[in-house]
Parts: sequence; C-alpha cells; structure tokens
Amino acid sequence: MLALICGQGALPGLIVRNISHVPLIAALEQFRPEGLAVDLTFRLETLGTFLNDLKLRGVKQVCFAGAIRRPKVDPAQIDAATQPLVSQIARALSDGDDAALRIVINIFEQAGFEVVGFTQLVPELLPPGGVLSQRAADAQDHKDVARAQTVVEGLSALDMGQGCVVASGHILAVEAFGGTRWMLSRLPAVRPADWPEGGVLYKAPKAGQERRIDLPAIGPETMAQAAQAGLAGVAIVQGGVVALDLPDVIAEADRLGLFLWVCEAKL
Repeated sequence: MLALICGQGALPGLIVRNISHVPLIAALEQFRPEGLAVDLTFRLETLGTFLNDLKLRGVKQVCFAGAIRRPKVDPAQIDAATQPLVSQIARALSDGDDAALRIVINIFEQAGFEVVGFTQLVPELLPPGGVLSQRAADAQDHKDVARAQTVVEGLSALDMGQGCVVASGHILAVEAFGGTRWMLSRLPAVRPADWPEGGVLYKAPKAGQERRIDLPAIGPETMAQAAQAGLAGVAIVQGGVVALDLPDVIAEADRLGLFLWVCEAKL
C-alpha cells in the first residue's frame, strides 16, 4: 500500500488523479493539501507515532508531494514514540533544504518504508525536451541559459537555490529562501531602466540533489510571473523539473509571447 504524504499546492491532487490505485492521504497538520480528503494527519512532535500508524495500516511505500515550510516544534508535545527521532528532526530543521530532505528520507527508510519519487508514479509530469512554445530562444538566450547553468551548479555546494535570472550575461537574481515566486516578484520593483532587457528564468535541480522529494516545478503562473518581470522566456532542465498542467503552461507562454525551453543539463 502507498501513502502519499502531502504538502500544499496542486501537486498532490494531480498525482492522485493520475494513478490507478487510491493511496492513503497523509499530511502534516499545518500544511493540508488542496482538494483532497486527508486520511491521517500528524505533527513532527508525533512523527514516531505516525510511522507506527502507517505500519498498522499496511503501508509499504511512501511518496512525498507538495510544499511545506519548516514548522515550529513544541518540545512539550513530543511523544514517547518520537523521542528516539528528536536528534534527527533537530538536524533536519537546522540544515539546508537538501540535507534536511535526506534526513527525512533516512528516517522513513530506517522505519522500513520504501520512499518513491512522485515522478515514478506520474512520469508525464516531466515534460519532453525541446522548445515547446511558438517563440524560440535566440542566440543571446542560449548564452544566458549556459550562464545560468553555471550559477545554479555553483550554488549547489551551498545547498541553496534551484533557479536564477540572467539577462545579457548578467545575473539579475538567484533563488533563495523565498522561492521563485518571491524572486520574480522583486524584479519589476527594483529593475532600473539601465539594466539589460529581456532575460531568462532558469530552473534546475541542485547538483547531486535528492530527486525523490522536492523537484523544482513550474506552472502557468510561472509564465505570468516571468512576463511581469520583463523576461523573454523560461528554461528548465529536461528530466529534472516538473511542469504542472503542461498544456496550460505552453498556452500561457504563447499568449504572453515567451519561450519555454526544456533544455539539456549542460549546454
């Protein structure tokens, strides 16, 4: 039996609608999924009890999907079954994103569960390679994407960022704690008139990233945000970035006159 451990956003519901079997739906109490009835909720303070509940329900595999933030832990609520996990939970809450996710996976694997990546369940979430929009990337866009790839690869050692914005070879923004939406929202407000025009939003997994959890993603709203930021298009790495509602993403790119390029990991 599969348990889908959900966060917020559209991804959990999309997975449920596109797999043949009905999973058990579980969620952190503070981050319930949209449009799904939750069978089992838990808190970090009761993680050990949650793992035992999954076993009692016959769960063998778990899949993580959806966005969560790091919740605050109330030491007074930590139950006896979770006490042996406290040191690992504390490290996960203090480490960078990828290191934290590796600790989470390790906790579930130590408890006897197989951790399955959501792209194993719904591989069509990974779009095919090539330019999917009517507009194509020009020579400068190709140079900007190559520059962006170098930036994201360099940031990987710091366990930060899965994207950046580059225009005419200049790095305009890098993704940090606030994510892609926050990064793009700042550009129209602070981009001076003498900055380079156009540019590309590039998204990719970090080098060596654990890909069973937290792959970067784009959706139709990403294209709208890129247009508002004055960019020429969006480039994502083939096999490493999820596209939610791909037909709508392409339609939005075409409506806004942007390019959407699913490129190789290294140009």
